[in-house]
Amino acid sequence: MPDSGGRPTAAVTAAVMVAAGAAVWWWRPAPEPDATRPAGVAEPRGQAVAHLLERRENAVRRGDERAFLATVDPAAPPDFRDRQRHLFRDLTDVPFAEFDYRVDSSEAGTAPDVPGAEESWVPRVALRYALTGVDIVPTLRPLGYVFARRGGAWYLAADEAPGRRTWRGPWDFDDLVVRRTAQGMVLGHPGTAALADRVARQIDGTVEQVSEVWGQGWSRRVAVVLPESRAELESLVGQEFSGDGIAAVAVADRVDTSARRVEGPRVVLNPRTAARLSDSALHVVLQHEITHIATRADTAEGAPMWMVEGFADYVGYRDSGLIPRDIAPELVRSVRAHGPPRALPADADFHATGRTLDLAYQRSWSLVRHLVQRLGEPRAALLYRRIAASPDPSAVDAALHEIAGMSTEQLVRDWAAELPRTLGSG
Repeated sequence: MPDSGGRPTAAVTAAVMVAAGAAVWWWRPAPEPDATRPAGVAEPRGQAVAHLLERRENAVRRGDERAFLATVDPAAPPDFRDRQRHLFRDLTDVPFAEFDYRVDSSEAGTAPDVPGAEESWVPRVALRYALTGVDIVPTLRPLGYVFARRGGAWYLAADEAPGRRTWRGPWDFDDLVVRRTAQGMVLGHPGTAALADRVARQIDGTVEQVSEVWGQGWSRRVAVVLPESRAELESLVGQEFSGDGIAAVAVADRVDTSARRVEGPRVVLNPRTAARLSDSALHVVLQHEITHIATRADTAEGAPMWMVEGFADYVGYRDSGLIPRDIAPELVRSVRAHGPPRALPADADFHATGRTLDLAYQRSWSLVRHLVQRLGEPRAALLYRRIAASPDPSAVDAALHEIAGMSTEQLVRDWAAELPRTLGSG
């Protein structure tokens, strides 16, 4: 969330784990080779482009730069060929468990003119990849590739097609810095190397601390990405979360809560903000966002924000050593000025800015802390699973009755009665 300047630690985590762009759900394999095609007759373009992409995959796996660049249009502008060379070198620095391209020949887009080419073509293309030791399942990311035919050969002529989104990963930007740990990976750049080292030192311990509250039923592996530029940050998290007041965002490419499947979960840190944090504040941010990663398979779109963010903040501050009035100064001021809250924090408050947003987070943290003190961490985690599993507001009251033996009104009443004493504001 945006930095209010009044919180002594990380009042800067983003509002929720967000979807990192539109997911790619299609894939139709290219046609099988035609064994009856006479020698000397050109391959159908779908088959030829599939073979071209396969050569790129194999070149990355083998570390064969010459073979990779042989797939690039020899008449492409020099800057595009240079970017492709840089892309290859960065890709070979990444420990991929899986890496391949998928092409759908049935949904071609508008192909731009490629000077001197006999034909150009824009099928749907996706990169399918998984990071070693991090991703349980691979993810698919869309690529707006333009292919051109020169004579009997097809080449990659451009990576941005009209009307097609091209996702760009960390390897599409500056040189990569990769830090691997027992339970995670950090992907950064030379300008964020110092922060990458700090994050790498904290990942394993933070994963274990999150698991102490949430349990072992998640991957317990985390990838943290440190974009070096605003363009890279926006590519990973979107413009909404790319401001300098945001320290971190948890993202995922696709979530299927019914199957408990999460594709491409990442913690994205904004180095402009995160680099200024102390180690303890950075720990709070990481623990908050990694909680979102851990709980994402059980969190439906539209789940109540007070539970989603309050639980993550509770885990984030759990071992910080900070006292409640230092964690929640806006809440202290609000209780002194207006009395205790009379309702649960509203989702709309998490889309506000400044003190309204800070207050929403602090109320939610305090409310979940109250539930933990009343129920204990295991039952509070179970309550999260029940409430966050549905966007239906009635699920809150049903879950509270089932697990806590109380109504929403009773929860708010008990929480409000306790707040002045908890915050030292009475």
